[in-house]
Amino acid sequence: MIKRAIGAVAIAGAFLAAGCENLTPQQRTVVGVTAGAAAGLITADALKADDDWRLIAALAGAAAGTLVAQNSATNRCAYARGDGTYFTAPC
Repeated sequence: MIKRAIGAVAIAGAFLAAGCENLTPQQRTVVGVTAGAAAGLITADALKADDDWRLIAALAGAAAGTLVAQNSATNRCAYARGDGTYFTAPC
């Protein structure tokens, strides 16, 4: 069951990534938030989580989706130096 849900999320992500080529950065962020929240909810549902964990999974998924959408728009990622500071470089 879990493998089926993960596979469905991966396929949906591939279709969403292909459809995001001509979007503005704001539209890309909205798609990232929506897709991330949906992926979090699907994962929580597959794991039979209670309502509190579903909310947490949706919020975490939305945050991750936002980061992925913004990184794919700029092609820059943040990397930790190990001393608590970060730098950005191409992904």
